Amino acid sequence: MKIHFIGIGGIGISGLAKFMLAEGHEVSGSDLSETAITAKLKELGMKLTIPHNAAAIIDQDLVIHSAIIRPDNAEIIEAQNRGIEVLARREALEMILKGKKVYSVCGAHGKSTTTAILSSILEGSAIIGAESKEFGDNVRHSEGDVLLFEADESDGSFLNSNPYCAIVPNAEPEHMEYYDYNFDRFYDAYRTFIYSATLRVFNAEDPFLSTLECEAIRLYPSKDIKNIEFVLINDEPHTRFELLDMGVFEVWGFGAHIALDAALAILAATASEKLETVREKLLNFKGIKKRFDIINKINSILIDDYGHHPTEIKATLESVKAYAHLMGIETITAIWQPHKYSRTIDNLEAFVTCFEGATELIILPVWAAGEATRVIDFEKDFERYHPMMADTVKRSNYDLDVMKDNKILKSLDKGLIIGFGAGDITYQLRGIA
Repeated sequence: MKIHFIGIGGIGISGLAKFMLAEGHEVSGSDLSETAITAKLKELGMKLTIPHNAAAIIDQDLVIHSAIIRPDNAEIIEAQNRGIEVLARREALEMILKGKKVYSVCGAHGKSTTTAILSSILEGSAIIGAESKEFGDNVRHSEGDVLLFEADESDGSFLNSNPYCAIVPNAEPEHMEYYDYNFDRFYDAYRTFIYSATLRVFNAEDPFLSTLECEAIRLYPSKDIKNIEFVLINDEPHTRFELLDMGVFEVWGFGAHIALDAALAILAATASEKLETVREKLLNFKGIKKRFDIINKINSILIDDYGHHPTEIKATLESVKAYAHLMGIETITAIWQPHKYSRTIDNLEAFVTCFEGATELIILPVWAAGEATRVIDFEKDFERYHPMMADTVKRSNYDLDVMKDNKILKSLDKGLIIGFGAGDITYQLRGIA
C-alpha cells in the first residue's frame, strides 16, 4: 500500500510509519516542522512534506493522522476530496496490528520501560513510545508474528491494540480530559482492554487492578519482589532483586518501579520462554532514551528524564537520591518543564510535593502542547522550594546555563542535575535546542 501519515514527527505516529515501511509498504508523511525524528525518517527514504500541504496527497491508498490533527487540515480535506480512506491513528491500529501476536503494555507510568524490557527478552518486532538504547530506535522489525507494543490510553487507542497479552503496571487516572473526567468510563476502558487479551499480567496491588475478577498472572510487588538492591556496574545504575521463587535478577536502572516493570516483563516472558533464558536476556536491556538517561558525567552528572506526572517524578527522584549517594554526590538540582496546563492544574497538589529531596528546583515555562494559556502562580504554589524561575537552559560545553531574559542566572557545573518533562527540555539539556 501507499500510506501517508499526517503528524509523522510524533513518537507514536513515527513508530507506526517505520514499522509499516519495514513491512514493505510505501510510506510518506508530513508535519509542521523539521525535527530530529523527521530527519531520521528521511534517512530511511520516506518522502516528507514540511509543513502540511494539500499537494502531499497524490495517489495514496490510505491516510493516517495523529490524534491532534484537526478535521480541517488541508491534507485531510484533499484526501477526502480524492476519495482516499482517512483514519485516525487509533482506528488504523486494528489494521496495522491484525494477525500479530501482540504483547500490549499500557499504564499511566512504566509502559515504555516495561515494553523495552520485554523487547530485550523476547525476540520479535517492537513499537515503543521511546528509543531503546539496546537497538537505538523506538522500532525493531523482525520476522514472525510476535510484536511488543506500547499501547496508549490517552485517546482510547489501546482498545484497538489486538492484545494477545495485556500487561499493566498500573491504572492510575491520567488523560482524564479524553474521558470527560468520567472515572467509570476510564476504568471501563481498562477493563475492556484487559479482558480482551488471552494472557493477562498486571500489578495486583493497584487499587483498580486489584478488583478485577479474571484469570491472570498477578504480581504483588510488596511480597513477590524481595531484597531490592541498587548497585553500580561500571558506574551504570542497576537494580538487583529476587522475584517469587525464580531467583535473583538484575536490570538496568534504579528503583523499586524498575524492579516492578522488569518483574511484569519477566512474568509475561516466562509464559513462553525458559526461566534462565529470560534471566540472561534481561541483561540486554540498557535503558531507554529520556528515562533516567545519563547524558553527561564530566564536572557534573546530567540526567534527562521524561517524567511529566508527579508519580513518575517522585519515583525517579527516589532513584536519583540513591544514585547520588552511591556516587558520593551531595546536591541534586531538579529542572522541571511542566507539560500541559491541564495536567499541571489537575495534579497541582501532587506536583507541589513530588520534588521533595531536591536541593534546588528550577521551573521552566509550561510546554503547552497546543493548549490555551492558563494562569498558574508557580512561585507561590512552590514557595517551599524557593524555586528559580527561568526561560530556558543552555548547554555550555559540559555545564548548563540557566537563562532568564537572555541573561545567565546561574551556571550549573557540579552535583547531580536532572531535567523532567515531555516537551523540548530534552533538546535543551542535550544542547540541540
